Amino acid sequence: MTGRAIFEGRPEPLGATFDGEGVNFAVFSEHARRVTLCLFSPDGRTEMQRLDLPERDGDVWHGYIPGLRPGQLYGLRADGPYAPAEGHRFNYHKLLLDPYAKRLTRHPVWHDALMGYAVGSPDADLSFDRRDSARFMPRCVVEDPSFAWGPDQPPRRPIAETVIYEAHVKGLTRLHPDVAHRGSFLGLASDPVLDHLQSLGITALELLPVQAFLNDRFLLEKGLVNYWGYQTLGFFAPDPRYLAKGQIAEFQHMVARMHAAGIEVILDVVYNHTGEGNEMGPTLSFRGLDNRSYYRLQENPRHYVNDTGTGNTLNVNHPMVLRMVMDSLRYWVEVMHVDGFRFDLGASLGRRARGGFDRSASFFDAVRQDPVLTRVKLIAEPWDIGPGGYQLGAFPPPFLEWNDQYRDGIRRFWRGDDHQVPELAGRMAGSARQFDHSGRPATASVNFLTAHDGFTLMDLVSHAEKHNDANGEENRDGHSQNFSDNMGVEGASDDPAILDARARRRRNLLATLLLSQGTPMLLGGDELGNSQGGNNNAYCQDNEIGWVQWQGADPAFLDFTRRLIAFRRAHPVLRQKRFLHSRPRLTDGLPDLFWLRPDGGQMTSADWGDPSLRVICAELRMAAGTPGYAQREEAMFLVFNNGDAQDVVLPDPPQGWRWRLHLDTSRPDLAPQAVGAKRLAVDGQSVLAFDLEQGDQDD
Repeated sequence: MTGRAIFEGRPEPLGATFDGEGVNFAVFSEHARRVTLCLFSPDGRTEMQRLDLPERDGDVWHGYIPGLRPGQLYGLRADGPYAPAEGHRFNYHKLLLDPYAKRLTRHPVWHDALMGYAVGSPDADLSFDRRDSARFMPRCVVEDPSFAWGPDQPPRRPIAETVIYEAHVKGLTRLHPDVAHRGSFLGLASDPVLDHLQSLGITALELLPVQAFLNDRFLLEKGLVNYWGYQTLGFFAPDPRYLAKGQIAEFQHMVARMHAAGIEVILDVVYNHTGEGNEMGPTLSFRGLDNRSYYRLQENPRHYVNDTGTGNTLNVNHPMVLRMVMDSLRYWVEVMHVDGFRFDLGASLGRRARGGFDRSASFFDAVRQDPVLTRVKLIAEPWDIGPGGYQLGAFPPPFLEWNDQYRDGIRRFWRGDDHQVPELAGRMAGSARQFDHSGRPATASVNFLTAHDGFTLMDLVSHAEKHNDANGEENRDGHSQNFSDNMGVEGASDDPAILDARARRRRNLLATLLLSQGTPMLLGGDELGNSQGGNNNAYCQDNEIGWVQWQGADPAFLDFTRRLIAFRRAHPVLRQKRFLHSRPRLTDGLPDLFWLRPDGGQMTSADWGDPSLRVICAELRMAAGTPGYAQREEAMFLVFNNGDAQDVVLPDPPQGWRWRLHLDTSRPDLAPQAVGAKRLAVDGQSVLAFDLEQGDQDD
């Protein structure tokens, strides 16, 4: 490659932008003295040329190179003060990733030269390392992200119709016997995966992080890897490990295939921190470009605010860092066509400069006024480890929130803990205590029993304790409070009684989830009976522990899951936007929700306070105030029995109607059947669901 000339260019858009005749480069750095563009040979081995970006507008450095084409490999260097005590960590010897890079060639190769300081020096991070890190760094790639989308249209499913399926790109596909390009976006887009999701009734696929991320050094030294992906390095680039052919079009192809199947794609995104860690971490991108701007620093700016537990916290209060986050989100919607985001440690995004959470913080205000982002689904993980970091229910609309209190309350009810009937009732009715304010709908609660972080559904009923020894931390990592139950035997068992009890418990848990108000989320593989052997923190297990096991799947439970989702889809009364508060309705004066004892009487204060109560019944209708509810009237009668077998008295149906039993978890193959009797024998450890159908009780 002959020497290239660089011209002034433009300060926007940020990143490397091909315009058909050349490439414009624009990089933010408030405190650098110069920013240098490094061009590499096609194989990435040789740094062919260094070109200082010639112009600076405000804090954006920029330049334009005519004749440069997509596929060009590049990196950055930034010159400025190396003064950790002042928050500056510039080191011109370190090759840096462009924060706006659309593709990376590979992952960093761990070497001490990646550090801005001299490893082993008695001055620690106050020392300075002069080794060039380019040999160990990936290259950024100039991309033209245009894609022949054809008739692609986002499904834009209403929240009330949404059933989320959380999955890992590699974990879901790696062991599937009929998938080509297993472990990649192309594998995810294959017919067998699409057919499976469609047959389940899934409407939204929520993917664990797919933005380029770092393999932690301490994991590689133990023969492990960062499997989940919560160490982001590039907020615009798909992770190279999921690109079977090295093209970002593979991700776009996957999204187009999902949309054609009626399935939305939601990305789990990590804008609360980066993979560079604390002051003893590597200099890979943000730290070397402008440490003081990109990160929240302590009063002593040598050290980082660590509200995320990862060593650093991204400074979204800085306008240019916030701009990067917003540009990234819009890129994934407008260019990659995704349908929503789940924000990891979302409380960190709502922290003001002094550290307190504020639902009117700049990030929330920016998102809520954005015409692109307000049309996609936004889901928060409503906590971090900072002061006052637990914020369930505090996020502004239109955010939905992961509801860990739903998870724990339902688990404890079915485990048989005391005082859990009121908890079950509150969670099943949409967790109004947390969410019924500010015009938020009942669907704001994302209800889940299992997720990537924790036990699978099978392990939840097979293990009383976590078994994380394979993680190399002497079983100290992962949650210890799992509210799980092994049903009498720890781990795998061939005892028919144990297996039957576990299968019924799984049916009860899943039935409760899909009969609850709110937005349900399933963990990918639970419908198959997937197990991680009791590992409840498989973040580093890129192997059979973390991968979904398709061979030996439980066909009966898979069929049961399909029928449950179809049942929910067929009955709007189970997925209402308005909260049920037992208020009389104008049309008939009936409350929209009754809580009943098995004998048919309404629950009293004494009943609610009974610590040994194990059964409750609910009669529910469309909520008072629901538009048009009289035209689509329906009622549902539900029984949740974690006690012994007993008789249950059914409510009197309206004249000309009768109850029809659709679901009995003690008889999973039961076909829907009319119930003429007033009193019905109900097995212990079961969930029943009835709806109304026209017909006399005596038919």
